[in-house]
Amino acid sequence: MSQVVTAAPDYAGQFAAWSSAVPLPAPLADMRRDAFQSFEQLGFPTTRLEEWRFTNVAPITKIPFVAPEGASSLSRESLDRLQLPQLGGAELVFVNGRLAPDLSSTTGLPDGVRVAGLAEMLAGQAGAVAGRVGQLAGAAGQAFTALNTAFLGDGAVVEVDDGVVVETPIHLLFVTSPDTAPVLSQPRVVVSAGANSQVCLVESHAGTGEGAYLSNAVSEMWVADHAVVDHYVVAREADAGYHVGQLVATLGRASNFSSHAITLGGAIVRNEARVILGGEGGECTLNGLYLGTGRQLVDNQTTIDHATPHCDSHELYKGILDGQSRAVFNGKIIVRLDAQKTDAKQSNKALLLSEGAQVTTKPQLEIFADDVKCTHGATVGQLDDEALFYLRSRALSEEQARQLLVHAFAADLLGHIKVGAIREQLDALLLERLPVGS
Repeated sequence: MSQVVTAAPDYAGQFAAWSSAVPLPAPLADMRRDAFQSFEQLGFPTTRLEEWRFTNVAPITKIPFVAPEGASSLSRESLDRLQLPQLGGAELVFVNGRLAPDLSSTTGLPDGVRVAGLAEMLAGQAGAVAGRVGQLAGAAGQAFTALNTAFLGDGAVVEVDDGVVVETPIHLLFVTSPDTAPVLSQPRVVVSAGANSQVCLVESHAGTGEGAYLSNAVSEMWVADHAVVDHYVVAREADAGYHVGQLVATLGRASNFSSHAITLGGAIVRNEARVILGGEGGECTLNGLYLGTGRQLVDNQTTIDHATPHCDSHELYKGILDGQSRAVFNGKIIVRLDAQKTDAKQSNKALLLSEGAQVTTKPQLEIFADDVKCTHGATVGQLDDEALFYLRSRALSEEQARQLLVHAFAADLLGHIKVGAIREQLDALLLERLPVGS
């Protein structure tokens, strides 16, 4: 049974006001109401729940977050600091969960591609989009997903028709900017990649200012037969920001899906990814890189569900922790009864740069088939003294030697990023934020 924590905000009152101010078509309005009822029944998760045993969200429950009903503003100067200018493709900018049309651009997209705000799509052509929202990321048993669905209003929609190849990455930038009150931002991302299509998506979450906020994001992705989707989630939350994100993707026959989660900031950050390999010959890659300093907490939860035969999955997560920071990694691979010829590999590696840093790792395999290749492993360690000595003997200072080794540890994962512009910009961000320990 779920353990309920009483939250400081009046979510019931906010939900009533939100439902009146942000109308939705009837089926989605009903889903939104049911989701709020689920949230009220569940409450926020506590450490008594196995999936949240090492992640205490009590600080989130004590802050009176407010979900803005209208549009919020963002200065061009603040936006320039958060953009990834070298991507060169379409970009949708959201401020506090609402689309900012004056800051967004969808020029240069090929025919057969639609990139728009969820509210705009629901107002104009709700049919296909409305039928997808909430179908993968259900509210049952998921308090934060239920809260996101209850306050459904806006988000990003990306639709790629069969056979269309999108040459440049599509950037979805979600900025949370608290002003006079702690902000609750709850974006929704709905992606549909048609058969034989190809698209690259960059999902950025960032915060401005020094105030507290909660970014509670949900992404649902459909990858059709023979489609290729390359997905990146970059969390650059502010020091006082909290981030909870859930990604759910379902893959068709012979499709290829990769998702890379890069966590560079935030007081508490929890990334959940669940991928269902629903067609034979599918391939899935989940990679992650997370940095922790101060008293930050970074929690990565992944599930790869091999539901059909002849599918491959690859998973590599790396963490660098300094100060009193903590990290959690829980990776689960499920191989269903009929999913023969599965090949699944999972690895989690953590580098601790201080005595106060901690990591809890729990790789899991649930195998119900007998003709499979499945491996998993986890390593936790510190910088190699011999490597440090070698670099020091080559006239590097101790700080330079440490920085070089830490960067090499992180750069190994960046090598898995296919898009050069993304790889270069993330490398620059990492150089700014990488801790070196002492």
